[in-house]
Amino acid sequence: MTTDAHATAPDLATTSPFLRACRGLEPSHTPVWFMRQAGRSLPEYLAIREGVPMLESCFRTDMVVEITMQPVRRHGVDAAIFFSDIVVPLKAIGVDLDIVPGTGPVVADPIRSEGQLASLRDLEPDDVTSITDAVRGLVQELGSTPLIGFAGAPFTLASYLVEGGPSRDHRRTKELMYGQPDLWHALLGRIAAIAGQFLRLQVEAGASAIQLFDSWAGALSPADYDTYVRPHSAAVLESVADLDVPRIHFGVGTGELLTRMGDVGADVVGVDWRVPLDDAIRRLGPDKAVQGNLDPTLLFAPTDLVHRRAAEVIEAGRAAKGHVFNLGHGVLPATDPDALTRLVEFIHTYERTA
Repeated sequence: MTTDAHATAPDLATTSPFLRACRGLEPSHTPVWFMRQAGRSLPEYLAIREGVPMLESCFRTDMVVEITMQPVRRHGVDAAIFFSDIVVPLKAIGVDLDIVPGTGPVVADPIRSEGQLASLRDLEPDDVTSITDAVRGLVQELGSTPLIGFAGAPFTLASYLVEGGPSRDHRRTKELMYGQPDLWHALLGRIAAIAGQFLRLQVEAGASAIQLFDSWAGALSPADYDTYVRPHSAAVLESVADLDVPRIHFGVGTGELLTRMGDVGADVVGVDWRVPLDDAIRRLGPDKAVQGNLDPTLLFAPTDLVHRRAAEVIEAGRAAKGHVFNLGHGVLPATDPDALTRLVEFIHTYERTA
């Protein structure tokens, strides 16, 4: 791949603590970024988003750039995560959906039949021009700080499309999965192609790493994950393997799936807070870098306890091929931004005492 956006990529790959840790190289310090760091915990985010619907903000180049930059300026994190939403590529190809405040993504015409698959066409560059323009603008502003692109994994996006919105039990999703396996695999195959196309466009515009989010995979048994999901998640990650950027895979409540998620093609496996990081590293083996995994609610605890627990995570992470510090899920909206800033400072200055 040869794009202007990546003209300085080799230097960034060599110097960025985040990218070095992802590749299993020794970083100058433990790198840190936070899922949902660009979002509702920041007053400057709330100010710029006032009166602007979520999906509209994801397609406005200037707003995407500003919101993505906000936590980098405030916290000094080692990577920026592109401000977007996992349903953005679906919206871009014409799926009738909206993000309803207090609810989440809502799909007007849930997919329940084979004839509806035609609505899931390929994602073309012209569908997301404003988004790739934002990536290019961010790469220029970020300089030595890498940008992470991302997409939703096939199972999670399929659940929204089939259920019509968020679900506690994923009943309709599993009903289709078990009862119409051919349709299920056709659906996930289409979603995997779209997710891969979205990731590729972000990297070609300048993103230095990607993350594949599987928010709902924890609802699956290991056997069902292997049969119905794993091949499609692997297809997404394989579709961008030639781009030579670190690939991160993260799921919520996926402790029993960790070894499987580690085998689908990711370089880095995100670990949520339910599994001790040292245990996760044993499950994944010595060839995987890890990301995580402080409980997001610990940020509401006294600072000394937050830092003590953070030190435990850092120490546990030393057993992995590489370790990127993060929370075990996203920053909660009520989090004090200063707690995040203090945590970043602590991680950057932490020295091993043992």
